[in-house]
Formats: sequence, structure tokens, C-alpha cells
Amino acid sequence: MSSCVKPLMQGKESPVVLLHGFDSSCLEWRYAYPLLEESGFETWAVDILGWGFSDLEKLPPCDVVSKRNHFYQFWKSYIKRPMILVGPSLGSAVAIDFAVNYPEAVEKLVLIDASVYAEGTGNLATLPRAVAYAGVGRLHCLMPWWDDATVDFMTSGGYNVVSLIGKISMRYHDCSSDITLFH
Repeated sequence: MSSCVKPLMQGKESPVVLLHGFDSSCLEWRYAYPLLEESGFETWAVDILGWGFSDLEKLPPCDVVSKRNHFYQFWKSYIKRPMILVGPSLGSAVAIDFAVNYPEAVEKLVLIDASVYAEGTGNLATLPRAVAYAGVGRLHCLMPWWDDATVDFMTSGGYNVVSLIGKISMRYHDCSSDITLFH
């Protein structure tokens, strides 16, 4: 059921897994993904259950638990080793929730401040070819299950990860100067 952009190469180092923001798709990473691969990182861009281009013939629940379990099954089937999770906005919430529930699957978290992210690929006003971006950026909304999946997520209460942050055993490092890699 998952849609993703698979790496051209798989290595021995921890793979970088890119998680998109709220109601988006792996296409959100179309500018950063090739740069990461060219730099030698094994890179995956994964659509979160209920968004993106996953094949949802029958709409499953799209609440937090279902999204977590779905991502875990994806990890267990394809990645199979600790990964570096990268996400802005909702992608950060997914990463935090996943790291707390499956610490063996996560080596590092890279959480991108939504306000910094909005100044880069997330803000249509700052992008060249904004019209083309708007068409590609909203393409997933044409999927037949999109409305129902989004409503199901919203009515489930969504992510509330504030209480989970203290449970993460990784060290915090402010790398805001490195954020430009993701613009």
C-alpha cells in the first residue's frame, strides 16, 4: 500500500528517510532528494498512510496508531535497520511518535522547524515556478480516497507529541545552521 521513492543505492550506513508535512506527499522532497543521493546518502522518501500516492483500494483507519503501524511494517519489510528520520511539520510528529514506539528502528531524528521550512520548499511565494509547484504539490489530492483519509485523520484527534518528547533517549542538538540543506 505504501508509495515511496526508493534509493538508487543501498549502503551500510543508516538510511535517511524523508517524511513529508501535513497533507502532502513524497514529492515534497523532489529538490532535496537528489542532492542527498548525490552526496552518497541512501535516501528514501515515504508517503505517510492516508496521504501521498499510496494505493488504498480499501480505506483503512488513518489515525495515528494506523499510520505508525503502517510505517513500521514498511520499515520492517524494506529498510530493516536503524534509520535517520527527517521531517518538517507533521513529518516531525510522525518521527517523534515512531522513535518513541520503535526506538530500535531509529538512529537519529532531524526535526525541521516549520517556520524555517516554510521559508524554503513549503512556501509557494518563495518558490520559482510557483504555478508548477502548486500543480505538483496538490496532485495527491486527486486520489479517490484523499477526502475520506484526511477527514478520518482529523476526527481521530491527530498527533499530540508534546508528552512524548521527554521519552526520546537521543541527545538534542540545535543544528539550525544546517537547515539550508533542506531548502
